[in-house]
Amino acid sequence: MKTFPLVKNVPFVDTQQMIEVDRAMIEDYNILLIQMMENAGRNLAHLARHRFLDGNPTGQHIVVMAGTGGNGGGAMVAARRLHNYGAHVSVYLTAESDRFTPIPKHQLDVLQRMGVTIHPANKIQEEQPVDLILDGIIGYSLKGAPRGNAKVMIEWATGQTAPILSLDAPSGIDTATGQIFNPAIKATATMTLALPKKGFFNPGMSAQIGELYLADISVPADLYSKPPLNLQVGNIFAESDIVRLDY
Repeated sequence: MKTFPLVKNVPFVDTQQMIEVDRAMIEDYNILLIQMMENAGRNLAHLARHRFLDGNPTGQHIVVMAGTGGNGGGAMVAARRLHNYGAHVSVYLTAESDRFTPIPKHQLDVLQRMGVTIHPANKIQEEQPVDLILDGIIGYSLKGAPRGNAKVMIEWATGQTAPILSLDAPSGIDTATGQIFNPAIKATATMTLALPKKGFFNPGMSAQIGELYLADISVPADLYSKPPLNLQVGNIFAESDIVRLDY
């Protein structure tokens, strides 16, 4: 199993700060959402391959659970890459394609053109045992307890024995307050983006997050140092696009 560099004392951000990071990336630096999403999904697939699939996903059965926003889009990028690596990938969606925001909808269209297996959430109970579950249902924008199809998929995942790798945050937790809703994913590992979220450090959260990794989505270092963030962030990703956080 590949190991990733261990990093300590990384600054954390709250929800409003993460919204500002996303805004500045797009508006101030012209780094588009589709670029950030590609970086996130590529790193998620890379972490899945080396942490959970012995470096070779060929023939392994992976379920990808995708929401309609950016988190789902990143998970679908990972689904595309894992499919290309030779894995048997099944994607489950929280909604019909017309309810997806534009960039995640683009990622879904790519998967459909590739012939990747895609199902509605209500079919997930029919899944056979799997080797890995990717959780891309809800990211840092959670408002209240998961419901509807998101709830269905979270409850299914929590009943499986396969490891769960969450993108950005385990679905069902509030990354700002650290509140754990019912239901919520209890991840084997979480790969968060840009910087870790404030709520991750609340008591009891480590059991939901599991191993915590941080992935590079190409945020410029001086973006963090400028107002209103005023954060001093070092060269976290000098050795690797993915690092493990000591928290």
